[in-house]
Amino acid sequence: MGEVTADPAMLGADAAWPVWDGEAPAGAFTLQDGAATPEQAVVAAVAHPVLLGFTPAQPNGRAMLVLGGGGYTALMAGREGVAVARWLTGLGYHAYVLIHRFPDADHGPAAPLDDARQAMRLIRGMGQAELGVVGLSSGGHLAACLAADYPAEWTERTGPHAEHDTRPDVLVIGYAPISTNAAGRTIIADKPPLPPVEKQAMYDRLQPDAQLRAGPPPCFITYAGNDPVVPVENARRLHAAWERAGANAELHVFADAPHGFALDTQDLPVAIWPQLCEAWLRQVGFLK
Repeated sequence: MGEVTADPAMLGADAAWPVWDGEAPAGAFTLQDGAATPEQAVVAAVAHPVLLGFTPAQPNGRAMLVLGGGGYTALMAGREGVAVARWLTGLGYHAYVLIHRFPDADHGPAAPLDDARQAMRLIRGMGQAELGVVGLSSGGHLAACLAADYPAEWTERTGPHAEHDTRPDVLVIGYAPISTNAAGRTIIADKPPLPPVEKQAMYDRLQPDAQLRAGPPPCFITYAGNDPVVPVENARRLHAAWERAGANAELHVFADAPHGFALDTQDLPVAIWPQLCEAWLRQVGFLK
């Protein structure tokens, strides 16, 4: 089955909300394959961002926002969104998956970050005072940007807000292109700009390791040492930024793992990262 305009119910969510007032979630995004299971869903286009809610059977009183990857040109809403949310609800978290807009000619370079910041405000507005973020691949870059300075020259859609509203209480970041896509900071010499131009402009301006705000939250970082898509240097840059800030950051680099290992890469050491993350969440007091 080809691309279909999706209803949030197709992704198995318990609830759905428009990220911005007056924008109905029904028909807000398009799936690459309407026959795919929720855990395998891929979003091909987003007209209006949507926040999907997943409810735990035994709530622990805390919440997590989930940001999937896809290179900012698609969104792995299943493997890196729904599947992650279900892992988190199993730990007792209220989980929220963001279907955000892409940085393109229609929405501009700020769209993903504006959507993520607004999603944080919405979740906190629902009474979730303790709120963490899990981001994988490009979603990990977006997650890290929530702990970094918002560009002074950008005008946020709803105007200025208290940074506390959008600051995560903990961060979990996996195989994310933190800053090696930015002009002047690439690992590959003479790496060409990434299309579309709005995406490259976003990466050039949003380099969270260099723009990290003071007092960042505890951060769990997991990468593959031989990742052919996102160099492990991104992990080192992110960890070093946290160290410079004197903050808690745990780094796990698995020597041999594919890019996009998510939760379903079995029979390799990287398969244990969710258990390591769970233990870390308990250690930093965000899980009991």
